[in-house]
Amino acid sequence: MNRLRRMIMTMVAAVTVLLLPGYGQAQTRIPISDEAQGDRVLSPFYVWEGNIPARPGQLLRSEPLPRAASLLAARENIRILYSSTDGVGGKVPIVVSGAVYIPKGKPPAGGWPIIAWGHGTLGIGDGCAPSWQGRAYRDIAYLSRWLNEGFAVVATDYQGLGVPGPNPALNNRSNAYTLLDSLRAAFKLSPSLSNRVVLVGQSQGGAAVIATAGYGPSYAPDIHILGAIATGAMYTPPYPLKSAPVDLNKVEETIAYQYYSVLAAQQIDSSLQASEIFTPRGEALFEHARSTCVIPLEADVVLAGLTRANALKPGAQARLASWWSDWQRFPTLKFAQPVFVSIGTDDPGAPGQRALIKDACAAGTTIEAHVYPGRDHSGTVNLSLDDSVPFARRLIAGEHIVPRCAVD
Repeated sequence: MNRLRRMIMTMVAAVTVLLLPGYGQAQTRIPISDEAQGDRVLSPFYVWEGNIPARPGQLLRSEPLPRAASLLAARENIRILYSSTDGVGGKVPIVVSGAVYIPKGKPPAGGWPIIAWGHGTLGIGDGCAPSWQGRAYRDIAYLSRWLNEGFAVVATDYQGLGVPGPNPALNNRSNAYTLLDSLRAAFKLSPSLSNRVVLVGQSQGGAAVIATAGYGPSYAPDIHILGAIATGAMYTPPYPLKSAPVDLNKVEETIAYQYYSVLAAQQIDSSLQASEIFTPRGEALFEHARSTCVIPLEADVVLAGLTRANALKPGAQARLASWWSDWQRFPTLKFAQPVFVSIGTDDPGAPGQRALIKDACAAGTTIEAHVYPGRDHSGTVNLSLDDSVPFARRLIAGEHIVPRCAVD
């Protein structure tokens, strides 16, 4: 009886601690793995079994990246695990993984300036973390160019990728917090890094770096952000947009992203069922999407012949947008630092990117806008380097950035 009583008292004490105000600021343990959110153990490196420091940006461990996840342009390729803050609730400490790439050669006076990289949507499964699976050729070429230009690259995996716990996907605050804390951890890793940071991201990462420019001054005032570079940035303004007519019967690989959207929306509303969004034909790939990364999932969507007409129920995209409105909102569009924004005219997201430029310019932000005719969502990434590298160099040199808001 005494043993049973002690067990009960221990359980009550544990629950009491969890309910205490401010408990999220104390040390806590990593979330339990959830296969429904694509969790699986990749390697012991990604499993942090101790208490998580309440202070974000603490370097918990590091190790050399395997060759498959390394960049040949880097002298050092390092995998990192660090503490951050859950961006959904904004309080609870979490563990995040990522990578640091240090250029070849001797660092300049003051250390290597940094590109803080925000990657695009890769999937929600742990195996999709780029520090684990490596990077697609487009991003290898892109990040290698920055390394060859004399910039170190610090790249977060985002919340819930690689490590246990859900990945909130398009939650801009979450992506911003993990990006900022990856920089804090990187500074503890190598003295060769300079606290001169240019935020750079594509698609979901484009939105992430713009959000980071907004959250940075309050969440991480110790990080010296010089500016941001966003290609294919995702932005939904608070007003209707004119968009080109869409062929609902065209096989469309981007339906893959709808699966991730529903999985993340279920984190907001657990009562949401896939059958409310997808037709029976479209729902056939839903469970597959829990652990499948975006490139093979896109291939499966094409192989299955999915279109908006045969895969999505009427009004499905509008319903998903209603869940995302708060998560995708930027804290501000008035940034102290200049922002480079590129648009591909064939990018389905181009209307939103044009609206972003217009709204940020109206808010008083220095925007340098570039339009690339005939380029799609991915096509502006490496093409824009001839404009974005000089932009970054002007930021490093402290030169004035001339606003370019016209995009027509």
